[in-house]
Amino acid sequence: MQSINPATGEVIAVYPDHTPAEVDAALELATGAFTDWRRTSFADRSAHMSALAELLDEHTEDWARLMTLETGKPIAEARAEIEKCAWVSRYYAAEAESILADRAIEAGRTRSYVHHEPLGPVLAVMPWNFPFWQVFRFAAPALMAGNVGVLSPAPTVSGCGIA
Repeated sequence: MQSINPATGEVIAVYPDHTPAEVDAALELATGAFTDWRRTSFADRSAHMSALAELLDEHTEDWARLMTLETGKPIAEARAEIEKCAWVSRYYAAEAESILADRAIEAGRTRSYVHHEPLGPVLAVMPWNFPFWQVFRFAAPALMAGNVGVLSPAPTVSGCGIA
């Protein structure tokens, strides 16, 4: 897989393809991580998600430059994308517990309600054009709900996927 600057045609980086064994290992790792992550409290998940938002803030410029190199996106749009990812991380850090709280429903029974449970590892096969946002719009709510994820970024933006 190659990451190529669309403006210059320059090869930015070359990444090896994953072997089937490496894919299996990643899925096994995610399954193991899920066993622990699903048991974490909303407070702990929120702390991690808030720390992630801070990390995005700290690295906005570096990651925006990388995004611009790999996608050809204007730097201002790349910065805005990283900032939006920090925003969505903070949003779900603050709101996930109330969004996922049990809700009573009328169903003709003495007590009926909707209860959310984590599902497990979520596979995310992502496009190239919004390499950070497409990940965060799925990952922030999924992680806050107690799930874990396995990311497969578009090969042209592998650097963004690794970041």
